[in-house]
Amino acid sequence: MLCREVKRFAYFFLDGTLNAKQKRDFSKHLKLCPDCESRTTIHRRFRNFIRKRLARLTAPARLRQRLSRTLRAFAG
Repeated sequence: MLCREVKRFAYFFLDGTLNAKQKRDFSKHLKLCPDCESRTTIHRRFRNFIRKRLARLTAPARLRQRLSRTLRAFAG
């Protein structure tokens, strides 16, 4: 996996929505690339910060599915 792919898939990785091969490739890249590892750590910390401070709202399943499809299409 290349740095540009790690940038595109970081949130999917953090959400646990990558398939097994993508997750393995992503993790392998992080071990080899300090910049991407640092960037992913920042994303993780930011997500944790937001989650702790905002009320947890659940979007309807259909909306979540549409958003997921749209984000995956955008990510390429």
